[in-house]
Amino acid sequence: MSGCFITVEGTEGVGKTTNIDYITKTLRDAGKDVVITREPGGTPLGEEIRELLLGHKHDGMSHNTELLLMFASRAEHLHKVIQPALDSEQWVLCDRFTDATYAYQGGGRGFDLADIETLENQVQGTLRPDLTLLLDVPVEIGLERAGNRSEPDRFEKEKHDFFGRVRQMYLQRARQDPERTYIIDAGQGLDSVQKQIHDVLIEFINRWAG
Repeated sequence: MSGCFITVEGTEGVGKTTNIDYITKTLRDAGKDVVITREPGGTPLGEEIRELLLGHKHDGMSHNTELLLMFASRAEHLHKVIQPALDSEQWVLCDRFTDATYAYQGGGRGFDLADIETLENQVQGTLRPDLTLLLDVPVEIGLERAGNRSEPDRFEKEKHDFFGRVRQMYLQRARQDPERTYIIDAGQGLDSVQKQIHDVLIEFINRWAG
């Protein structure tokens, strides 16, 4: 039996960092051996690619370059971290994965989704997340929260319309795969958000065990 692959998705300001900590605790309290990672990144090479993608040194990079760098980082991540952990029957919790590519590069940048799917199949084969938690807030709320954190990265400097397209693509993908993706209303208070997450996780853990 292989391990379990859980991803957490969402646009800027949805509270991924805080809630990933909560998800980790919930899984570990349930006796799961959890590996926490992120995209882009997750490996030494991936983290260098992350700097290229999020930093401002290469503002204006072509959208094709951006898409290919995302999948280059993902290929290394799968090879070095995700697949070995799953093969060792660990639970992998990843801050963003390929849904983010469909949302940001597909929805935000306007890439043909078929081209993204081709790269997805080439890099991942049949591997897909077992569970995805999509933390969702209206764009205005998310950007206001994100603006209070730190200097914006290359993506965070995009316009409101860009993030509107990103959010809609996330929601579209969630509707297309409701057995895998659960939409969490992250605009509520933290206790309410984490109760939603807790209920989904406990149901999923029980189903996985069965």
